Amino acid sequence: MVIDKRPHLGGNVYCENVEGINVHKYGAHIFHTSDKRVWSFVNSIVEFNRYTNSPLANYKGRLYNLPFNMNTFSQIWGVVTPEQAVAKLEEQRAEASLQLAGRAPANLEEQALLLVGKDVYEILIKGYTEKQWGRSCSELPAFIIRRLPVRMVFDNNYFNDKYQGVPVGGYNKLVEGLLEGVETRTGVDFFEDKSHWMGMADKVVFSGKIDEFYDYRFGKLEYRTVRFEEEIHDVPNYQGNAVVNYTEREVPYTRVIEHKHFEMFGQEVYDNPKTVVSKEYSTEWKDGMEPYYPVNDEKNNALYAKYKTLADKEDNIIFGGRLAEYKYYDMAPIVGKVLDFWGL
Repeated sequence: MVIDKRPHLGGNVYCENVEGINVHKYGAHIFHTSDKRVWSFVNSIVEFNRYTNSPLANYKGRLYNLPFNMNTFSQIWGVVTPEQAVAKLEEQRAEASLQLAGRAPANLEEQALLLVGKDVYEILIKGYTEKQWGRSCSELPAFIIRRLPVRMVFDNNYFNDKYQGVPVGGYNKLVEGLLEGVETRTGVDFFEDKSHWMGMADKVVFSGKIDEFYDYRFGKLEYRTVRFEEEIHDVPNYQGNAVVNYTEREVPYTRVIEHKHFEMFGQEVYDNPKTVVSKEYSTEWKDGMEPYYPVNDEKNNALYAKYKTLADKEDNIIFGGRLAEYKYYDMAPIVGKVLDFWGL
């Protein structure tokens, strides 16, 4: 049996059909993996399409390709060869290193400047990161951004994985296939009758907040959350791309998602005269809000370690997922982890 507090199944990958478009209600989800076993498993349930994640960044009305690649460097500096791009990067990295005078970066800003220099940092990282975390980059720890991928090729494919795509017909098809033959109940709050649900099975998989499971015994873990503003537009093509990040601090939202581009390609985009976009606002989590991203700083990690000590003593409970393990997960590694668990 699967129970879910929400009025629907599927958690954050749930899609709602709006104007004939599968809208990712809790943010964009792109499945990507290099594990053929994982890819074969999900495709055995529903066919995945050929969507390739190639986001754009909008900074003060100008567009830049992501991830950082030769297209990006050409847009910023006008360079046309990898040698020219490397020279500009090294020049700006040297400036950042000189400012540090031999000491290690003390915050995210110093770390990012050391990795990619001031131009890339100021145009594509600073404002976006500050909106994501709700604080200045100079106040964020350096470990958040230990590495920034830089590609010296003209390639806008965001992921390095061998396989990527979105289920044909939306993620609900995947969830329905996974739960075929399984009893499910929605709109059920586990904590309203915890002892009842715990007593129903020899083994329970818990994917909610681990601190809530233990009645916040040691205190509350912190999260970041996301608010979505959904808009329907009477145009077939609003921004020409599924994902556009807004990297300047003055624009309040972090990105705009145009959902039809996940599943409609070429003429299909124009066959539907309407489109649906979602603007995403990153905010500090408070009670009653959906927790999205664990804040894995030293304070919260130490608090989670206390809860994990309790969890490790449980014989009949499997704690799994972002909230139960207080760890950021993509979809594919979770599928792989479950396949490993069952020896598949």
